[in-house]
Amino acid sequence: MNLIIDIGNSTSKLAVIDRHASSIVKKGKYETPVSPDIIRTFTQGYCIEQAILCSVRDVLPELVDFLEKAFPFFILFSHDTPIPLKNDYTTPATLGLDRLAAAIGATVCYAGRHFLVADFGSAITVDLVSDGIFKGGNISPGASLRFKALHEYTDRLPLCSLPERNTGLGTSTRSAIENGVVCSIVHEIAYYIAHFSEKYSDLRIIFTGGDGKYFANKLKNPIFVNCELVIWGLNEVLKHNHALEEKS
Repeated sequence: MNLIIDIGNSTSKLAVIDRHASSIVKKGKYETPVSPDIIRTFTQGYCIEQAILCSVRDVLPELVDFLEKAFPFFILFSHDTPIPLKNDYTTPATLGLDRLAAAIGATVCYAGRHFLVADFGSAITVDLVSDGIFKGGNISPGASLRFKALHEYTDRLPLCSLPERNTGLGTSTRSAIENGVVCSIVHEIAYYIAHFSEKYSDLRIIFTGGDGKYFANKLKNPIFVNCELVIWGLNEVLKHNHALEEKS
C-alpha cells in the first residue's frame, strides 16, 4: 500500500492507495496540518510500504522524522525530486508542488498529448502540459479569496460565498457580489479554454480542487473533473522514485 499526504493552504488530504489495483482504498481530509498521531490512526490496519509527503507549507522536522522511521520507503516531495515529466518553468524552485503534482496526475489519469489543468482552490491555477512537458500556467485568486477581499477591503460589502445558482445579474448587493465573482471566474477560465483549444485541437480539459465540480457545471466545454488529481500525481512520483531506487 502507498500513503499519500497532501498538505494544502486550507486543508490536508491523506489517501491509502493499493498500488497493485491502482485504486484509492481510504481517504481523509483535515482542516489542520497532519500530525504523527493523525497518520498513525489513519493508517491503522494497512501495511504501508511507500509514502510521500507534499506540502505548500513549511514542514515540521518531527513529522518528516516520523515518516522516515515509520515507513520502508519515504519521499519528501521537493523541487529536487525526480519526476516523470519535463519541467519548462523558468523558476522551478518557485513552482507550487501541488501544481506540478496535478499536471503529472493529468498525464496518468487521462490519455492524450495536451492537457489544460485548472485547479480551483484558495488560488485558481491554470496550467498547460504538452507532449510530456509542463509548459507553465497562470495564478489568480480563488472564489473564497475574491469574496473575502470584497468584504475586508470595503466598509459595507457583506462576506458572501458561491451561490447554488446564479442569474448573471444581481438584484441585491449580495447577489451582485455572488454573480460578479462567479461570472468573472467563468469568463476567465473560458478564455483559457478557447485560447488553447485553438492551438491544440485534441486538448483535454481537466478541473480539480474544491470548487472544480461547481465551475465545470458553468461551462459548456467537455470537461473532466477529478478531485483526486494531485493524489494520483503524487502516487506517480512515488512510483517513479521507487523504481529509480530499485535500479540503482
